[in-house]
Amino acid sequence: MGQIRAEMAGKVIQVCVQEGDSVSEDQDLIILESMKMQIPVGSPEEGTVSKVHVAPDQFLNEGDPIVDLA
Repeated sequence: MGQIRAEMAGKVIQVCVQEGDSVSEDQDLIILESMKMQIPVGSPEEGTVSKVHVAPDQFLNEGDPIVDLA
């Protein structure tokens, strides 16, 4: 498990998980707006969200942390 990071820059439109949530592989973690498109960012594996690093309307740069999975 580990830290999920943004693969592209953009603005967080929606945070789909909370700390303590169990997630499955490919489950949406956040919805990111980049280049006028809404892009879901999914979990690469199943696990439990131990930390959420983002909030709605926050701007992310490539490589910024999104969530930690345990």
